[in-house]
Amino acid sequence: MEINRNALKNLEEWKQSKNRKPLLIRGARQVGKTTLVKQFARQFDHFIELNLEKRTDRELFGITDNINELVSAIYLYKRLTPDEKPTLLFIDDIQESPEAISMLRFFYEEKSEIYVIAAGSLVEFALKKVPSFPVGRLSYLTLHPLNFDEFLGVVNTEAQKVYNTIPTPSFAHQEMMRLFHNYAAIGGMPEIVKSYAENTNLAALTPLYKELWQSFKDDVEKYASGNSERNIIRHVITAAPNETDRIKFEGFGNSNYRSREVGEALRTLDMARIIRLIYPCTSIEPPLTANYKKRPRLQFLDTGMLINALLLQGKMIGISDMNDLHRGKIIQHLVSQEFISIHNDPGFKPHFWVREQKGSDAEVNLVIQHDRHIIPIEIKSGAKGTLRSLHQFINIAEHSFAVRLYAGVLKAEDSLTPAGKPYELFNLPYYLGAKIPEYLQHFIG
Repeated sequence: MEINRNALKNLEEWKQSKNRKPLLIRGARQVGKTTLVKQFARQFDHFIELNLEKRTDRELFGITDNINELVSAIYLYKRLTPDEKPTLLFIDDIQESPEAISMLRFFYEEKSEIYVIAAGSLVEFALKKVPSFPVGRLSYLTLHPLNFDEFLGVVNTEAQKVYNTIPTPSFAHQEMMRLFHNYAAIGGMPEIVKSYAENTNLAALTPLYKELWQSFKDDVEKYASGNSERNIIRHVITAAPNETDRIKFEGFGNSNYRSREVGEALRTLDMARIIRLIYPCTSIEPPLTANYKKRPRLQFLDTGMLINALLLQGKMIGISDMNDLHRGKIIQHLVSQEFISIHNDPGFKPHFWVREQKGSDAEVNLVIQHDRHIIPIEIKSGAKGTLRSLHQFINIAEHSFAVRLYAGVLKAEDSLTPAGKPYELFNLPYYLGAKIPEYLQHFIG
């Protein structure tokens, strides 16, 4: 079974670009980077693949620093004869060779006729060892786990068409909710989605989740500076799923580890894109800027893996509202994951908003910039009167737009904060998390 990724369109646009640069695909281990490039390679007459985890492939980049000689060596090694037909060179696991990363600039400057894509799961660690990173001479693409749109493309293509219709028709609401709850339980890791589509047995997926978690641990531990740091990383990655709100570094996971030690471990996991540190913003005006003095949240690579780690998959059966699951933290996490999935910038992270004042603390689940406004987004069910933090945001904002993601149907309504400020509330079913920008355009224009 083949999984069609939305990022394939990005690769096709890159191919047609007049000022094409070598493309570096970033992303965590096992999110489908290699598979995506191999699918894309069908559009070329020639495809050359180098995997730098193999010593013989890696050694090619230690032979010479002359790009013409390097290209000749690659062709000779692969027993190919150069011609005028389009050729895609794919350098996989490029993090294994800082020399290969440095050479990418010369493909752009001297061998632009060759289409070059590089990929790696721990590129950020390798960049520390690159003496002359090719700034301005690379394009970037970040690949994430499958989002709901891509998941539907595997399990129900008709539902995918409905999902991509704006506005989504109301007759499809219950079926879309059912499919989204399945997606939440399974997650977006390609190997697991593929196994589920072929088998539909949730119990059979448990060994795959465990293997993935172990591969992440083994990968990251390689970058620990010693046994002490390695032990802290092990503790943090094991304890992290049980953290349900904004975290403190000191004593993380009921440990005796100091703030500095836990912070370093979490930043290592953040660089590996396994567990991201999401800091809040405190402003209501653009640009969105993280406040690193405030306590962060943790965002895991994949909600399905998080649910499996928490042993919550059984509770997903027959659930009607994910706000009732784990005090609403799972649906908040999944909506954030969906929003991340539509961004290709390797540095992108979502934002939430906090105001910490005596007697008037407030926290809005998610905020995004639309045009010149920062739009507050709450993820919860219940009556409009329960949107206390959202109302505090609206009361001090210069605009009057807000979004609620919940288990109900799509609708826009005129509302009023308790302080008397009128505003427009856009109620979206929470399976439309990745569509928030499109629906803001639909409602606001």
